[in-house]
Amino acid sequence: MADKKLKVIIAGAGIAGLATAIALRNHPQIEVELFDQATELKEIGASIALSPNGLRTLERLGVHNALDDDVAFRGPNAHLPMIYRHWKTNEIVSYDTFVGVIDRRHQTARFHRAHLHQALLQHVPPELVHVKKKVQNATVEPDSVTVFFADGTSVKGDILVGADGIHSKVRTAFVPHHKLKWTGRIIMRATYDASLVEGVLDLPPDSTHWWGLDKFFFASKLGKNQFTIVGSYDPTLNFGHESEEVNWDDQGDVNILREAYKDWNPVVRALTLATPSVRLFPNWAGEALPTWTFGSRVTLVGDAAHTHGGAYAAGGSLAIDDAYALLLSFLHVLPVDHHRSSKPSVAEIERVLRLYEETRRPHTERLLKDVLGNPRKGSIAKSDEELRQKLQTRPSTTWLSEHDVVAAFEDVVKKERRLWAEGDSVVRFSVH
Repeated sequence: MADKKLKVIIAGAGIAGLATAIALRNHPQIEVELFDQATELKEIGASIALSPNGLRTLERLGVHNALDDDVAFRGPNAHLPMIYRHWKTNEIVSYDTFVGVIDRRHQTARFHRAHLHQALLQHVPPELVHVKKKVQNATVEPDSVTVFFADGTSVKGDILVGADGIHSKVRTAFVPHHKLKWTGRIIMRATYDASLVEGVLDLPPDSTHWWGLDKFFFASKLGKNQFTIVGSYDPTLNFGHESEEVNWDDQGDVNILREAYKDWNPVVRALTLATPSVRLFPNWAGEALPTWTFGSRVTLVGDAAHTHGGAYAAGGSLAIDDAYALLLSFLHVLPVDHHRSSKPSVAEIERVLRLYEETRRPHTERLLKDVLGNPRKGSIAKSDEELRQKLQTRPSTTWLSEHDVVAAFEDVVKKERRLWAEGDSVVRFSVH
């Protein structure tokens, strides 16, 4: 019966929100609704990568269409998730390798964000998604949670999931003093038809990262015959102004891109000349939150939960794994074969959210410590020798890209059972 179902409100219908909706719809005792501030559902014109962990989780969720080659690009050397070239000579200096990835469909893939978004939307009935709903505030009552929107309306549910990005209004409602810090970089992005780069001589067929002494350049083909470039600059060093003058997804000046890379190798220079326009994205990150659970009925997923600033292109896969961990927690506490005469209790909801947080927060805190522990100028190499050494001695990120969210959840459940066996009826264990 409907009155026995949990109503889960999801704030945000981007990749994190859609993944959460897809995941939770696998539980018959849960009904979801999504609310997004956009006037229409579309993603920004930028690229996104999904690593093996995210692709495997999409497969578990039945989102097989997102792994197809027409939407997901994998180069001819897809067994190498990233190839690193020298900014000046264009030679391959280093590359990443997989450790436990055999299935080609699980190898790192690059997408146009809009195409991945559309692939996810195919698994969410349109009547569940409400647009023009900008979150203003949220409050928790003993038996419900209410979300208030800028248009004066509100919605009440049993659980609220904040999937509304790095500038999350849900997070602000419960952690008003959490601050984001500018990392010192402006990211320049562009996506366009791959036909525009057909004349670029010696263009690598694989996704490629060029590293320079003080910045990087990335280029890759995407699914559906799209191409992307990503560059960066420090505006205080290069142009004498701070990031406050640049807003998220602002129109940029393509001549700044070309000027920034004018001394790089001919391939990079040619790519900047082929790029018709750029969008600007100030890079922000924030400290780890002390908790993701608020009032026993609110939690966060994706960039709203872990404000890592896009490091390692991990955001999409992290959000997808967040969604799956939340589903696993619901399935564990509220088995689908268990007949219920009423809605889950507050204690059961608390346990669901705690298991989810214990599964995900330690993993994302490790990433945040890495991101925030690096000084602003830490990526600058003082010499070519130092640059090559940095490229060749990069620490492995397999712990991130090949993370097993199911194994992590099972470890948390084992820990919970062990504590119960030791007589702790109210299980509270640290995520550290």
